[in-house]
Amino acid sequence: MRALSAIVGALAAVTVGLAPSALAYDEQSKQWYLDYMEADQLWKVSTGKGVKVAVIDSGVNPNTPSLKGQVLADEVPKQVGYRATDDYTGHGTSMAELIAGTGAGGGLKGLAPGAKIVPYRVDLEGLKGAEEHEKTPEPAEALRAAADTDAKIISMSFGGMTTDEDEAAVNYAASKGKLLVAAVGNSGTNGLADYPAGYPYVVGVSAIGESGSVSKFSSSDGSADFAAPGEGIPGWCDAKFRSYCNRQGTSAATAITSAAAALIWSAHPDWNVNQVVRSLVDTAGRKWPKSKPSKYLGYGLVRPRLVLADPHYDAGPANVDPLAKANGGDVLAKSGTKPSTPPSSSASTPSQAPAKGSTGGTSAAGSSAESSSDSNTLWIALGAVAAVIVIGGGGAAVMRARRAR
Repeated sequence: MRALSAIVGALAAVTVGLAPSALAYDEQSKQWYLDYMEADQLWKVSTGKGVKVAVIDSGVNPNTPSLKGQVLADEVPKQVGYRATDDYTGHGTSMAELIAGTGAGGGLKGLAPGAKIVPYRVDLEGLKGAEEHEKTPEPAEALRAAADTDAKIISMSFGGMTTDEDEAAVNYAASKGKLLVAAVGNSGTNGLADYPAGYPYVVGVSAIGESGSVSKFSSSDGSADFAAPGEGIPGWCDAKFRSYCNRQGTSAATAITSAAAALIWSAHPDWNVNQVVRSLVDTAGRKWPKSKPSKYLGYGLVRPRLVLADPHYDAGPANVDPLAKANGGDVLAKSGTKPSTPPSSSASTPSQAPAKGSTGGTSAAGSSAESSSDSNTLWIALGAVAAVIVIGGGGAAVMRARRAR
């Protein structure tokens, strides 16, 4: 079996254990981004109810206080369901909690606590034993299986999918109208992005810290479409599930972006993937032209609040991919998927995945609106600061090299 890069955020760096007690935690007070994203206001409009998120990772433990009742293990296709709820590192469970955790017992509160998680346990770094490697599916197998379900979002906080088979699986899932979200990796601001984030039709996510600047560990070769919080994020220390640790990595940013999309899709169940992505592009926090995405932060910081707060927001045409130029065309149009029909490995340890294909500029097409301000001053500051700070290099990051076929 080939080795895949570890959970891209093995949540990249582990610091201190935060809660030795298995009975009660206080993790929500450490989820600094919930206040800045005005989660309490978001949840008055949408909690993600009705949206299923497939989490392809190290498995998901459905018995943590925060995930009880949130994990749909019986919906995992049998051919890839081997020990789906047996998380061998704790990473997949952390990602699931960041997406849809209820916060029960003081555990992590997901940004989309009304969404449900469909767990996929795949062969990533950290899996031990020859039998386990033999029986545990590869990410490409899980991705294809998830594409044939009614999960609308597929969250992938890992890297190392670099084969032709992997790319074919990505194209297949995209052709089914799924929103594919993946971590760009933790190779640093001069490092190459990881795969699957580097492929067309995959929304790549970079990380920022509480200061608003791009994280030093976040890969930035131009494959980032959006940015989300990825520093100082609590996650399970290990597979014993006894305590949370303070983590960092583009893994967490990916989970938070998946949750943001779930909130929007729940509020607008008649939208398709093109419209959900367009709404994220239109409302992302940035201080640069939408036509010139940042090399480090793409279209900017995810801000679902601006979509949910506007009852008149127009998501634009369902049959136009807002990232078509970067993606090399509209995959839904190519596949014949009806655009009006709603779509019924982990990012913590950097992988040195080779760059694939040529690169070029990109711009969003078919956008109906652009928000340039936000009452939340932090997110204005984050956009402004992140646009000009280049860790380890000089100058502003504006034009980015973007993946292309």
